[in-house]
Amino acid sequence: MTTVLLTGFEPFGGDPANPSGDAVRAVESTWEGPESLVVDILPVTFAGAAARLRALIDAHRPDLVVATGLAGGRAAVGVERIAVNLVDARIPDNAGAQPVDEPSIAGAPAAAFSTLPVKAIAAAIRAAGIPAEVSHTAGTFVCNHVFFTALDAVSAGVPAGFLHVPWATGQAPATPGRERAPELPAADTAEAVRIAIRTTLAAASSADIRADADLPGGTLH
Repeated sequence: MTTVLLTGFEPFGGDPANPSGDAVRAVESTWEGPESLVVDILPVTFAGAAARLRALIDAHRPDLVVATGLAGGRAAVGVERIAVNLVDARIPDNAGAQPVDEPSIAGAPAAAFSTLPVKAIAAAIRAAGIPAEVSHTAGTFVCNHVFFTALDAVSAGVPAGFLHVPWATGQAPATPGRERAPELPAADTAEAVRIAIRTTLAAASSADIRADADLPGGTLH
């Protein structure tokens, strides 16, 4: 049976919720298969998240890995294209660690590309009426660290990648003197994650597991 590993994150920095964790639990609660779905909530810590992800991959040997995380301030679901081998924490993680200018994995390449069909996923999410875009940076915090770790940890030929999601409606923190950050209904975020899984599985069933949509997805700056 095909096994899909889907992860989100716990709340961070005193926030009451993390929409990525809520989304993957919502997908789990309505999953009808036929694939086996393994869902887990990762800690927002550099050491703990990477170790937990590797343990999950070792235990379940998934055929697809989709990791998700919050990108507060973004207005669209970001289908990440590039993971960089860099940890540069502007703020501490939930364990208080704040590494600066360290590699995610010592001796590994400087960067790695998602093996999900990122353009096809973004297009499919938009076709469902949900804002989405191909993103070329996952930052240098725990989300990117997990993204890079996933690409390193999976077996050859197993697609893996990362989605950044906006705040859920009503969850964006209010900052005095500033507009509230963009939000997306929680149901839309969960649907975007489902679409990412289904689009990747469809591509994986084709002759070319890395097949992607022939669409422009670059940026000018």
